[in-house]
Amino acid sequence: MSAEAGPASGGADERVRRVRLPADRRTPAAARALVRTMLLEARLPELLNEALLLTTELTTNAVEHARTELDIEVDTDRNGLTVTVTDFASGPVDELIVGVRNTTSDITEVAARGRGLLLVDHFSSRWGTTYLPTGKGVWFRLDRPGPSGSARPSAGPLRVAEPEGNGDGTPSAAAMSELMQLTPDSYADEPLPEFATGLLTRVAEMVGAAGGTVRLDRGDGLGTQVFARYGRPAREGNELLRVPLAVHRPYSGELELDAAPSAYARPLAVLAAERLSLHLENDRLRRADVRRSTWLTFLAEASELLAQSLDVELTMALIPQLVVPRLGQWCAVHTTDEWGRLRLAASSHADEAMLPQLHRILQETGQDSIQSRLREASRNAAQVPLGGPMEGFAVPLIARGQRLGTLAVGRHQRHRHDPDEVSVLEDVARRAALAIENARIHAERRRVAQTLQQSLLPPVLPVVEGIGFAAEYVPTGDDAEVGGDFYDVLPLPDGRWLVVVGDVSGKGVQAAAVTGLVRDVIRVLVGDGKPLPEVLGRLNETLVERGGGRYCTLALAAVAPGDGDQLDVSLHLAGHDRPVLLHGGGGATFVGAGGTALGLLDTITTPTAELTLKPGDALIFYTDGVTERRRGRELFGTDRLRESAAPLAGYSADVVAARLRAATIAFSVEPPRDDIAILVLRNDTP
Repeated sequence: MSAEAGPASGGADERVRRVRLPADRRTPAAARALVRTMLLEARLPELLNEALLLTTELTTNAVEHARTELDIEVDTDRNGLTVTVTDFASGPVDELIVGVRNTTSDITEVAARGRGLLLVDHFSSRWGTTYLPTGKGVWFRLDRPGPSGSARPSAGPLRVAEPEGNGDGTPSAAAMSELMQLTPDSYADEPLPEFATGLLTRVAEMVGAAGGTVRLDRGDGLGTQVFARYGRPAREGNELLRVPLAVHRPYSGELELDAAPSAYARPLAVLAAERLSLHLENDRLRRADVRRSTWLTFLAEASELLAQSLDVELTMALIPQLVVPRLGQWCAVHTTDEWGRLRLAASSHADEAMLPQLHRILQETGQDSIQSRLREASRNAAQVPLGGPMEGFAVPLIARGQRLGTLAVGRHQRHRHDPDEVSVLEDVARRAALAIENARIHAERRRVAQTLQQSLLPPVLPVVEGIGFAAEYVPTGDDAEVGGDFYDVLPLPDGRWLVVVGDVSGKGVQAAAVTGLVRDVIRVLVGDGKPLPEVLGRLNETLVERGGGRYCTLALAAVAPGDGDQLDVSLHLAGHDRPVLLHGGGGATFVGAGGTALGLLDTITTPTAELTLKPGDALIFYTDGVTERRRGRELFGTDRLRESAAPLAGYSADVVAARLRAATIAFSVEPPRDDIAILVLRNDTP
């Protein structure tokens, strides 16, 4: 149905062009380009402003509400222009009831289906609706201005503080078109204030306002700020036109005009406020997205920092540093002991001078004290608000079902925490609790590893007249892992001393268990007086049966006084690196012959080498943690070990062991990847 008989045309010199456009935000621009081309071809430039304005309104309305493809038909003749916009959305005909041509100057008296048809009703010569089985549309007709004066008002010159329009108080089509097409400068650093000022200026000029203001509160704790201003401040007693901005929390604001009441003032102010609100909403969403992205980055960085620390005290000291001042004025971490009592573990304040006062308040007891609120948060495993003088809230620290303590955070200086910050703090508390629990688990594993490692090494080496013993041991860089390197010095039934240096493959509890097995079997067998070759053979059988696939390299040296001041050494190697013989007079050589590692084969070969140590000579045993220490692709190696040992001739066993340890560690800046064990046997006979 149509309010008019139909979109009549002039007949002669008629040009018609039809185009189908998608439901896209760029469709209004394409429709305007088509209308502009048709008008220029028909030599109707005087209709350009009104035609572009009405085309923009109808196509924008169809794109936003119908969300289907659009058919744009432009029909020009010598007398004017007819534009029809048709969509393909289903709907009853009575949804498009339109009245007859509006002739009143009061815009509030138009029965409008939105401002698009309001503008069509006001500026067109005729307009109406069409209905087809495939969809529905709206058309408008613009006639060329004639001598009868029936033409629509044309744009007049801009005048500040006077209504911009046609002399009867109504805005011109050019002014309306300029108002609707005003958009923020996407290349400006701060486009919205400039856009708001321009929009406010245009509206004020159109309604003849003496001044105007846009006020905005972004909810950032700074309160309501003047976002845009036009003209002079409002005088006392003037009735102001105020329109609230249609924005969502935390944004709020209003547009204010110092204008005389008129039929067009409020609708135009509302229109400008809605246009500004749309861009402010986009700004709010953009800022919210940037803020959420910032929080995600913050949480990722916080997680990385917390994960890097496996020290309990350091982890708890790091938490307040992450929170203050970004998420609050102050922060305190309390942990619970085995009795459930809270203990202050770490704290921070944006003003360091306030720390003593913060500690004093945190230690206060009583029904309304912060201590009682913290206990409530820990007991109920829920967020609890904190009252003055240190206002804020507390969240529990819970990891793997265990209540570890509380995280208390003070409010910002100018505003309370917003929901996003509360969510971030709760996430920080979860990550912090997990980091604390991981640090505690690691500390416990480290204690277990150290205890187990100490049980595999002799507490002290024996003191024997004429024989010097010294050892250095450096565990792997991961101090929570137990290595397989070990050494021992024990007496033999025949009066000799047995030096043992070994390396079990792998690390961890299983390697430690095999290491303990090897030490115990050696002690039992040599205690029974078994010969060393038999000891190695029996030990190999044990590892093949019970070693769990692990093998062991071993060096055994039986030491006894020889002729004169010499020491006789019987050396047995089972797959172990050859020791270095450091001569008292200078020089170092490798001695012994390699054999078969234990635990790999059913039968082994362990050649025996008989050595004599003169006074001042030393025999240096070591594990592969020394020779395989890396600096990039370079290894410390056996040659460098021998070269490092040669200058140490004449030094005591303690000095030799310590110097070799220092040389090995200094070879690389990285922590050791394997255990380092060094044992020095020296003839200390004067």
